[in-house]
Amino acid sequence: MTATPENAEAHAEPSGTGDGESAADGTGVTADTPERRSPFILYKEGPEYDQALYGLALWVEHLLLPVYGRETTSSQPWCPRWWEHLEAVARLHALWLAWQGLTDATADLTGPAVWHQSYLTPVMSDLRDPSGPFAGCKEGTHRPKPPPVVEPLVP
Repeated sequence: MTATPENAEAHAEPSGTGDGESAADGTGVTADTPERRSPFILYKEGPEYDQALYGLALWVEHLLLPVYGRETTSSQPWCPRWWEHLEAVARLHALWLAWQGLTDATADLTGPAVWHQSYLTPVMSDLRDPSGPFAGCKEGTHRPKPPPVVEPLVP
């Protein structure tokens, strides 16, 4: 399953090489600088996206939901097909990246507390808000949410 935002240019990485120069083709990659790719899932596509989504799904299924899932209600919805909501994928992937950075063996001892306060609580509150991405979803019922209509910017 590949999900690519319709306006991929809005998610494009900066084209600079990091040393004040930029590549002629706008990729940010020059012959003497290795390509640096964002680990964020919205920058991935095809098999790379699928692999990142699979890793995320394992983390959500085996750690996040068993520990932090809480009961699903109309005031705290959860979609059993959360991976079909691009906003949820983006927020959960960011949460997972923060988890990795703040809980590994080299992290500061306060990392888990920072993760809970600064990352887990706001992300889960936003996802499970009654008007959030899972509004109308419940076990056995997935309700896709179309993005709002955006009119083109005319300079």
